[in-house]
Amino acid sequence: MKEVLNPDRIPRHIAIIMDGNGRWAKKKGAMRIFGHRHAIQAVKDSIEGAENLGVDYLTLFSFSTENWSRPQEEVNGLMELLVKTITDEVPMMMKNNIQLESIGDVDSLPSSAYNKLMEAKKTTSVNTGLTVILALSYSGKWEITQATKRIAQKVSEGKLKLEEITQDVIADHLETAGIPDPELMIRTSGEYRISNFLLWQSAYTELYFTPVLWPDFRREHLFTAILDFQKRERRFGKTGEQVKS
Repeated sequence: MKEVLNPDRIPRHIAIIMDGNGRWAKKKGAMRIFGHRHAIQAVKDSIEGAENLGVDYLTLFSFSTENWSRPQEEVNGLMELLVKTITDEVPMMMKNNIQLESIGDVDSLPSSAYNKLMEAKKTTSVNTGLTVILALSYSGKWEITQATKRIAQKVSEGKLKLEEITQDVIADHLETAGIPDPELMIRTSGEYRISNFLLWQSAYTELYFTPVLWPDFRREHLFTAILDFQKRERRFGKTGEQVKS
């Protein structure tokens, strides 16, 4: 698959909605947490595949604000899994020059998960290769609401004038400030929605949906999504003739 990809059209930023763990586990006659545990290999494969292709940013929708309403047992299991995975993967990140970042209301995480996340981010901050961004306790509406509050606060304090608020100003107050918008968003499990993920940033993102359940997702599936992306004409409101010229 890698050989057929155009190295000059690799997306700089790829976002993935990792869906289907529960259904995968149900097919195996197991509890949902079983699916979450087996999804770790999909995460590893995706990171390695993205790093191998020279992708700059890989954002993984790991835990949404809505996920807090799931059964407490599942939430606890996910938090424990998060701590273990971060601990286990930091050596790999250091070896492969990968930096770990996060977006979302991470202050709402249990102290064990929060501390491990902050420690891993600090340790990998010296790396200059692929940046893996974990979206944790995140939702697009929450993010835009928080950005609006920060901007409103600056206006009320006289630090920002109403007429100075532009799209760039809004973008600078989002969780992803300084990070390019994703060019490609992948959703697994056959669902056709973006589920409150990167709402502002995905205005012109190419969407790719696959029926593959997340625990079965591997780098060849990532490469297939990128190949599909490379066949598309990205017009950004222009005509096809304008883009070609």
